[in-house]
Amino acid sequence: MYIGIDVGGTNLKAGLVDEAGTIVAVERTPLNFQGPEAFAKSLAELAEAVMAQGGVAKEDVKNVGAGIPGAVLDGEILYTTNIPMEHVPLADLFRRYLDLPLLLGNDADCAAVGEYFCGAGRGTKNFIIVTLGTGIGGGLILNKKLYTGMGSGGEVGHLVTHPGGDLCNCGRSGCWERYASATGLIHLTKAAMAEHPESALHTVAAENGAVEGRTAFQAAEMGDETALAVCRRYVEELALGVIDLVNILQPEAVALGGGVAAAPDRLLLEPLQDLVARECFAHRGGKLTRIVRAELGNDAGIIGAAMLGRAI
Repeated sequence: MYIGIDVGGTNLKAGLVDEAGTIVAVERTPLNFQGPEAFAKSLAELAEAVMAQGGVAKEDVKNVGAGIPGAVLDGEILYTTNIPMEHVPLADLFRRYLDLPLLLGNDADCAAVGEYFCGAGRGTKNFIIVTLGTGIGGGLILNKKLYTGMGSGGEVGHLVTHPGGDLCNCGRSGCWERYASATGLIHLTKAAMAEHPESALHTVAAENGAVEGRTAFQAAEMGDETALAVCRRYVEELALGVIDLVNILQPEAVALGGGVAAAPDRLLLEPLQDLVARECFAHRGGKLTRIVRAELGNDAGIIGAAMLGRAI
């Protein structure tokens, strides 16, 4: 058995996972950060709680894995994006409270591992996941192993697709995530709404209570021409980064995760696949990279964290 812990912005969620990747028990607790030592202790207590719920002893668990929003290397947190930790030897701290190995991975990397073993990446040798949320995250499986570089490899959202473009939170200009994240899609949608007060985008946004990543796709499903144009433009922005990734790495599959990925195939996956097939130099005379939807949803982080030991 394995334990995977998904470290979110407000909660910690642990799962007891079997060899096939099935989650057999789950425990949750609020994230109440009071320093690295207390954080390590809370992870250990959560792991013990999920073992108790699943009815297994410590000796039955091979390792604990944790998906961290930030950069990690060799059991150390280099930095995090939502918790004030930097250069923290978390694996060593954890072992003071629970005598099991703690493996650390970036949260997007954990999602990639989960999808690789149990989801959209099954049967591949080289696989990429791209998560579309507030920003763009990514995880790379290369030659059947997770690629992390020096701790923060796979930050695909910071490919520059628009040199000299909008300022990104990272300090550079023109990053892919500024244009092709859910945030970028919302920006496109709002701009279109300002230019077209007659569009069904306004109706959909009012029904949802806000402009969301799904707004344009919902209005496009109603046949609204303005919304259809927004969707086409968004897919073009998304394709710019995907094409770069495919040209450089030529994976068998690229999986899209996050809320935007739930859009209808005919509006997202199919036109994106067409653009990748047409524009990728890597496909000339070679095999076609499949563009697919991630399959595991919110379970990907837990499953991937649990299975980190099989991917590193």
